[in-house]
Amino acid sequence: MQRKAYVPGRSRPAVLTAAALALGLGIGLSGCSSGAKADVDAVDAKAGAASPAVAPGRYRTLFEPCGAVPQATLKDLLPGAAALPDAERERAYRGTAAVTFDTDRRVGCAWKADSPEASHRLTLDIERVVSYDPAVSDDDRAQEVFVGKQTAAGVPLAPVTPKTPTPTATATATATGTATATGHHPSQAPGGHVAGSGNPPAGQGGATGPTGPSATPTTGLEPRSLDGPGDVAFLDDALSTTGPAGVKRLVSVVFRTSNVIVTVQYEEQSTASVEAPDSGELQEKARNLARLLSERLEE
Repeated sequence: MQRKAYVPGRSRPAVLTAAALALGLGIGLSGCSSGAKADVDAVDAKAGAASPAVAPGRYRTLFEPCGAVPQATLKDLLPGAAALPDAERERAYRGTAAVTFDTDRRVGCAWKADSPEASHRLTLDIERVVSYDPAVSDDDRAQEVFVGKQTAAGVPLAPVTPKTPTPTATATATATGTATATGHHPSQAPGGHVAGSGNPPAGQGGATGPTGPSATPTTGLEPRSLDGPGDVAFLDDALSTTGPAGVKRLVSVVFRTSNVIVTVQYEEQSTASVEAPDSGELQEKARNLARLLSERLEE
């Protein structure tokens, strides 16, 4: 049988084809591996970029309210209880717990004692605020609730003073100073009263001036924002009649500590006189109790 002659280089195309195929497969595999790694890196980068949740409120539970007021304080707030029979006096000091659905979210208690001259009632409401918005903290949500309570009560909100002067305020102050120095003054109301200055025109001394409008005198006991207790607080004082021979005064102190809002209501109703209960005395007692409860929250 005749052998086929060997021709050098005859098999090179086959070798090149195999090499090209292997190289192509290698490139393909390398490309797939690179793409998979890029996808994983992208996922890791997204996971790392996720914003952390806001911090939860300081309080997770609430204290028992009926046992939070010392008996010595109750004796001062409920003077009529001293004359009651032992069983009734004990019941008056024990108080009545408010009915709530979740004692970790809201609790309350009420006390009442009557006497021939007046009746007194004390009420506590303690609420733990929880925000269900992951972008809003419990404290911020509690502040929104607190402001809503103060607004509903008609008590003026505390003014917010900027920490640093703004460019606009600086420019205004500079312009005002320049105008004063050159003899040009801000706009004036009739009679020479500088608008917005808070000073009455000459000859108009507010409530005592002969021609000025009557102004309500301030006593320092009006409904107002308070510096304490808690982070923020306000006081409300309401007087009402309860018939031909009765007057009722209700003093409320509301304060917020972190995500807890406490409301103290102290009421005195006269039963034998139309003379109004003393505002200063009731406010002082309500504020003292609010401070005591604020300290209780810090324990």
